[in-house]
Amino acid sequence: MQAPAPPSALSRPAEGLRCLLAPNPSPMTQMGTNTWILGEGDVALIDPGPALPAHLAAILAALAPGERVSRIFVSHAHLDHSGLARPLAEATGAPVLAFGDALAGRSARMQALSAAGLVPGGEGVDADFVPDIALADGERVTGASWAVEALHTPGHFGNHLSFLWQGCAFSGDHVMGWASTLISPPDGDLAEYLASLDRLAAAAPARLFCGHGAPVEDPAARIGELAHHRNARSAQILAALATTPCDIATLVAHLYSDTPAALHPAAARNVLAHLIDLEENNLVSVFHANGAPPRYTTR
Repeated sequence: MQAPAPPSALSRPAEGLRCLLAPNPSPMTQMGTNTWILGEGDVALIDPGPALPAHLAAILAALAPGERVSRIFVSHAHLDHSGLARPLAEATGAPVLAFGDALAGRSARMQALSAAGLVPGGEGVDADFVPDIALADGERVTGASWAVEALHTPGHFGNHLSFLWQGCAFSGDHVMGWASTLISPPDGDLAEYLASLDRLAAAAPARLFCGHGAPVEDPAARIGELAHHRNARSAQILAALATTPCDIATLVAHLYSDTPAALHPAAARNVLAHLIDLEENNLVSVFHANGAPPRYTTR
């Protein structure tokens, strides 16, 4: 029998901010999803997390007597962030705010690939997610003791929002300190991810409160590291393809030799994102033969 998940853990990483760590640890979520409670009295909540009754109970228990949740913000429609949004809304009466549903914000390139048959990589898309209120890029929402500004940061997911707050930012899965971000087309888009890194850097947040893991204390340096990592990965792929045409599985075996095999499916989605971007920029070509997996080569 599988052991029950530990209870959600509460911390206070900054004045006016509470963090509840959801009990959903995994290789993709690190210790679990961070649920953020902003302000006091009529509070706002960012990323309710996975649809676990124990986490819902922990959120409600974290409220002081007389407090209520007045807004529920969702960074993006992955189940580990949005799954509890509707149950929490029903329990509190608070509306759910996000950029849009699970298909909102996709680039034209990813829409075309999806229409042509490219399927997501099964990273837990909340296909039924629909917010009560759609937030526009740059829209500001205020409460008595809190205020956030929505910043559209697609790349990991088309409808991904970061939220600016008191000189800091809640970066969802866009920027994390413990790992790089999964980019799985057609939900994810490498070109948009890199552009969104620039947008977040331009906002110059002093700290990043991430969807998973500890806060990032030097956002500019971390954002630079992530951009460098992606550009270096593209260069590695081009170097490998310059030697011989490869399919994605061969590239993953070569580029992720130090990564546990259980994470290779996620690595394959990242490689696909890079290949789509390289093909879009006329740096690689793809060809199909005899029903075998597509192979790629440099142009």
